[in-house]
Amino acid sequence: MIILRRIIVAAAATLIGTAMAACGSTSSSAPGGGGTAAASATSCSNASIQKDLYTKGVLTVATDNPVFTPWFVSNKPSNGQGYESAVAYAIAHQLGFKPSQVTWVTEPFSSSYAAGPKKFDFDINEISYTAQRAQAVTFSNSYYDVQQAIVALKGSKIVTHHTAADLKSYLYGDQVGTTGLTYITNDIQPTQQPRVFDTLSEASAALEAHRIDALVTDTPTAQYMASAQLKHAVLVAQFPSVGEHYGLLFHLGNPLVNCVNKAIATLKADGTLLQLQRKYLQIYLTFPTIQP
Repeated sequence: MIILRRIIVAAAATLIGTAMAACGSTSSSAPGGGGTAAASATSCSNASIQKDLYTKGVLTVATDNPVFTPWFVSNKPSNGQGYESAVAYAIAHQLGFKPSQVTWVTEPFSSSYAAGPKKFDFDINEISYTAQRAQAVTFSNSYYDVQQAIVALKGSKIVTHHTAADLKSYLYGDQVGTTGLTYITNDIQPTQQPRVFDTLSEASAALEAHRIDALVTDTPTAQYMASAQLKHAVLVAQFPSVGEHYGLLFHLGNPLVNCVNKAIATLKADGTLLQLQRKYLQIYLTFPTIQP
């Protein structure tokens, strides 16, 4: 864990300058996000978006607490390190904000996509777009395309026996409301009801205590858990893409999403998002793919 964090911290200084000055590439557009066409017809200058901000003069960004590598580093979203922190500051730069004008607030994952007013401009916390969630909140276009992966303990049966039929026989656990839990239920379809936890940390603790056989989460998070967070865990394999992607989350109908989508498009086009993915996520993404 210490070695991994040193690698990430060493790369971070270069990243901040790049992310603030440049802007560049990743996945496809997200359904349900406001289109960049709307932004092109509207001024996205810093002055013009003030009326849409939660607090004028600052960009208020939410995420959970704690947050983990490789999305954030040292549980400090404001340090600009980790993929999601760097993306947030790159978007802020596109919107005309200085780093000192970005304010971070805490929003638990499980309440982020609930209907109602929000005390932030957008939330960045590995929140996958789903049609159901998009009925209550607005999502930006994709800033990262997602694959799910299995984490288990070394030496457990699932590590070597994970055919589609094998996978149905295990007891899984996951965080409430996550697409990992949905993947277990809808795609793996195990014979035992998966156990549901309030946080991913609680699910991880259950795995370490042998109360579940495995959990499912996005591949970068799964590999970090297996390589640095959990002592005796292993990333078994990842599943094929089902079109899942992460989007920034806004209160329903927030017009700010149009200018944020314009910023994301710029970051894709000039290679910044791709560069940040290679810097922070590449070491997590070379794993075998299996069928559920």
